[in-house]
Amino acid sequence: MMSLPRLLAQVLFLGTQIVGKAFAEAGRQAVRNARAGRVDAGAAGMAGNASTGNSITDGLTRAHRMTLDEARMILNLKTAGETEKEALLKNYEHLFATNAPPAPKGKQGGGSGSFYVQSKIVRARERLEAEWREAAKRAEERNAAPEQPKEGGHDGSGPSAPQ
Repeated sequence: MMSLPRLLAQVLFLGTQIVGKAFAEAGRQAVRNARAGRVDAGAAGMAGNASTGNSITDGLTRAHRMTLDEARMILNLKTAGETEKEALLKNYEHLFATNAPPAPKGKQGGGSGSFYVQSKIVRARERLEAEWREAAKRAEERNAAPEQPKEGGHDGSGPSAPQ
């Protein structure tokens, strides 16, 4: 039979090894993420510059806590453009119904899914729709901006060049 101090020492030693391995793996994962250029949305903070086009997308990612790629992955969307909207609706309705949580006891209906998965599907749709609204707003602003004449070009409004 083992003595109590020896048993406690072994448990402490094994526990320290397990925790140490977990921290080492977390460090390796952080290095892999940094090399791949991925940054956690929460860690990114307000690093986006207002003059960059990505600051809007970054803001949407922080607001919805989901990247555009994650939203597309959840809804199984591979294409971009007009057909993406049709595929979104089709996939959303199918996934939402399939992942419906079971009905409460004594009631009929529901599915075999979970409320958590169903909420992720809803959030993915909201994220994609927010991105589309922002893209439409940017396109509208670009179309509404008046054309500026190019400098150095002769548009007939200034003095002519000497001959």
